[in-house]
Amino acid sequence: MLAFLVQRVSQALLVMFVISVIAFAIQDGLGDPLQEMVGMSVSEEEREAIREELGLNDSMVVQYLRFAGNALQGDLGNSYFFSKPTLEVIAEHLPATLELVIGASLIIIFLSVPIGVYAAIRPQAWLSKFFMGVSTVGISIPVFLTAIVLIQLFSIGVTVTLFPADTGWGQWLNDALSTDGGMPSYGRGDDLTHLFGTWESNFFTAGGLSHLILPSVSLASIMLPLFIRLIRAEMMEVLQSDYIRYARAKGLSAGRVNFLHALKNTMLPVITVGGVQIGIMVAYTILTETVFQWPGVGLMFLEAITRSDIPLIVAYLMVVGLIFVVTNTIVDLIYGLVNPTVKLTGKKA
Repeated sequence: MLAFLVQRVSQALLVMFVISVIAFAIQDGLGDPLQEMVGMSVSEEEREAIREELGLNDSMVVQYLRFAGNALQGDLGNSYFFSKPTLEVIAEHLPATLELVIGASLIIIFLSVPIGVYAAIRPQAWLSKFFMGVSTVGISIPVFLTAIVLIQLFSIGVTVTLFPADTGWGQWLNDALSTDGGMPSYGRGDDLTHLFGTWESNFFTAGGLSHLILPSVSLASIMLPLFIRLIRAEMMEVLQSDYIRYARAKGLSAGRVNFLHALKNTMLPVITVGGVQIGIMVAYTILTETVFQWPGVGLMFLEAITRSDIPLIVAYLMVVGLIFVVTNTIVDLIYGLVNPTVKLTGKKA
């Protein structure tokens, strides 16, 4: 366990070093920071004095070492727009993004596992074919289009008049296909629960949950079809293995074979993929938060690009990279605990 942790920490430090180099290097391509800090009326002599004070005239190596040293102390600079530390700005927006990711993850878990298992156990059933068809379509639809459709259906509402209204069944079908709308589709709302620090939660009030539903469903639509197909494929492969045939030959019930023996081994690769996808979802929130104007780090990042807020852009890249590294490490630990035949050093027991 200790050797694994040392190995993973070493890898994490190497990855964070690469991310820091990339984040630092792109600063030059984002413009001159002095233009965002001073007005047009400042003379060239004053500009040069400020550049010297900020160390912008130093070599790239010196500037990077200064940047890395400050980063190790938790200082990633001050936001030009907010006029306060970038990590403080990110800390104010991060809870909204994490709640959106948690909501989407819960939807993915509670839908993908039963649907994937059912489709694997009964692959020829019409319901399984329906789920596979829908998942194929779902993979092909971009998240922003899903978000727009959800807003039209459940926030704005749709009135359908496909059938003649003068007949009872026609009006009934029109009403059944129509939606009234009314669900919130903008921001987090005001009905939030304060937990600690800057964390305000949507999970503990009806109003907060109503604002969370559409963005969470939209974000979940990216990964849900992938997990359904992954669980189905892994489950079908496990069901053909020798130990499952042996369990059936012993007379164990179908439920015990499918859900105790087969499902456990099915979830091993799903855990690995799931951990990586959770990190990816943090990045995917950019599109979802933009459509729903959800005040998370994704929307903050896009606004920082618009304002050329270079320190905030760099800090966002560093924080997202750290989230990826920490998530992958936790996933590796969970994988070793779930599968006792695999040691945390990566060797078979």
